[in-house]
Amino acid sequence: MRYLKAGTRHTVRFVLNGREAEGEAEPRLLLSDFLRHQLGAFGTHVGCEHGSCGACTVRVDGKAVRSCLMYAAQVEGREVSTVESLATSDGLNELQAALQKHHGLQCGYCTPGILMSLSQLREEEPDADEARIRDVLSGHICRCTGYHGIVQAALEVFGKD
Repeated sequence: MRYLKAGTRHTVRFVLNGREAEGEAEPRLLLSDFLRHQLGAFGTHVGCEHGSCGACTVRVDGKAVRSCLMYAAQVEGREVSTVESLATSDGLNELQAALQKHHGLQCGYCTPGILMSLSQLREEEPDADEARIRDVLSGHICRCTGYHGIVQAALEVFGKD
C-alpha cells in the first residue's frame, strides 16, 4: 500500500460488486463511509463504528471484513462485495429468501452484515452445522430476532433442516 499524505484526497480504484469503481477519499476515510457516501452502496450499514456489531460487514477479496475498521485506501486494486451483490436477476438469492421465509429479519439493520458473513461461510463450508453457523453469527448483534429465524434460514440453505 502506498503512503498517503493526510488532508489530501486520492483516487481509489477497485472492483465493487463485479464492476470497476472509483472514488475520492482522504487517507483516514473509513471504507464504510466511502461505500455509503461516495458510491451509494447504502446496504452497508454502520452500527457501532468499532467492529463489534457486524452491521458493516462486507467482503474484500472474498473474506468478510468490518468496513468500519478499514480505510477506503486499503481496497485499492481489490474486489469488494456488498449486500447489493447478492441478489440475482430473479430477485432474492437463496439465503435472502430463506431469511424472509423464516422471519430472520425484522428491522433489517443487521441483515446485510449477516448475509455477507453467511455467504462466505456457505462458499467455504457448505456443510456447516448449526454450531458453526451460530459461531459465525456470534460476531453479529441483532436486537430484534433472537437469532432463531436467522439460524433456521441458514440451516435450510445449508441443507441441515
